[in-house]
Amino acid sequence: MRKPTWRCRKERECRVSVLECSSPLELSVNLETFESAGGPAHSKTLTRSLQTPRFSPRSLRAMRTTLALLLSTSLLSAADWTEFRGPGAQGHSDATNLPLTWSPTSNIVWKTPVAGVGWSSPVVVGTRIFLTSAVSLSGKEEATADRSLRVISLDATNGKSLWDVELFQAKSPRAHRKNSHASPTAVFEDGLLYVHFGHLGTACLDAATGETMWATQEFAYSPVHGNGSSPVLCEDLLIFSADAEKEPKVIALDKKTGKQRWAFARQSDAKKKFSFCTPLLIDVNGQKQLITPGSGVVNSLNPKTGEEIWRCYYGEGYSVVPRPVYAHGMVFVSSSYDKPVLKAIKVDGKGDVTETHVAWTIDKAVPHNPSMAVIGDELYFVADNGILTCADAKTGAIHYSERCTGPISASLLAADGKLYLQDEKGLGVVVKPGKTFQILAQNDLGERSLASYAVIDSDLLIRTEGNLYRIKK
Repeated sequence: MRKPTWRCRKERECRVSVLECSSPLELSVNLETFESAGGPAHSKTLTRSLQTPRFSPRSLRAMRTTLALLLSTSLLSAADWTEFRGPGAQGHSDATNLPLTWSPTSNIVWKTPVAGVGWSSPVVVGTRIFLTSAVSLSGKEEATADRSLRVISLDATNGKSLWDVELFQAKSPRAHRKNSHASPTAVFEDGLLYVHFGHLGTACLDAATGETMWATQEFAYSPVHGNGSSPVLCEDLLIFSADAEKEPKVIALDKKTGKQRWAFARQSDAKKKFSFCTPLLIDVNGQKQLITPGSGVVNSLNPKTGEEIWRCYYGEGYSVVPRPVYAHGMVFVSSSYDKPVLKAIKVDGKGDVTETHVAWTIDKAVPHNPSMAVIGDELYFVADNGILTCADAKTGAIHYSERCTGPISASLLAADGKLYLQDEKGLGVVVKPGKTFQILAQNDLGERSLASYAVIDSDLLIRTEGNLYRIKK
């Protein structure tokens, strides 16, 4: 078998060994960090040409494996934003030199219109950006419009569309006025993009081409206010919450096939069963735990089997949205509606830990929607009315609680020695972390915004009601 030749169109030639390939192929990829695969560390367009007359089904399967490996190696870097709330899933980025100030006319790399309605956050892999959206089939933005549920890939260098594919159609779906039918954020791994539209469907795509690997609507349920929980990956599983009006559960699919591997039936005394929270994977003394809050209870599950490790109740809390954060041996969870209570729960328990493992609670200025962030020993959280609180993460002692933004749903971002907030009217506020409240900048885009930040290189990505912005320093 011929080894493929990667040829730089303007510079020197390089040779790279791959596993196997027996298909006619002409592939052009924009590579930023090809050095790890044995090629040059520059951003030129490389092409691979293989000429073979035939290929068998076995060879085709091998080719797909090779392409996935090449994409994951060539595009993925440590700084990529591959899921909701980024690397580590807790709203942190190691990026430096991020922008402090911006406006509709300053520090904008590009601004790209995004069709339809969607509050999913951007996913970033190398020079690719991925978004989901729910586009009206009639062309009119009406609450009861039939929807095309779509996934979009953009070129991060200029914001132009690379591909745009429909996965499902939904007839007259309903959602809360602050929600959309494309609110869950996608997740990327090994050249594949996993997307979730809640009760409307779940799918896996080839991230390079947008080709559907599998798609399912088998796990439909009766929602309240639409969908919101983003999926998570754990080894060979794709896991998501399905907290429906009745019989709420957590579901794990085989990520290769989309077939169910396990389901956990959530049980609590909360009268309203629906919630929208994205689970968090943590490691406790070498054992993985899936922290999954729902109405009335937060459960810790063994992600491989769905078996419960521990649970902690919080009364009638429902419509739970904030993704938990984990630090100092505790998970920090909000009970959301109607009266949110923040609980710091030690994660080393078994069974019902409600009376034994709650380190402390806070019941003022706690978020219904925005996820929190821990920086060092401080826990930061913002209530939906814009009151930002800094508390001691170990004790719950309040350092300050101050007005910071207008009404807000987006989650906090901790990056570059700053804390970033984005409110629903499009005001971005930058705060200096510490025990004293200090606003560093206020930046108004003047567009409705409920999606959370993403980071690419040293830039921010902000999704508004009609556009995606890339913002530089």
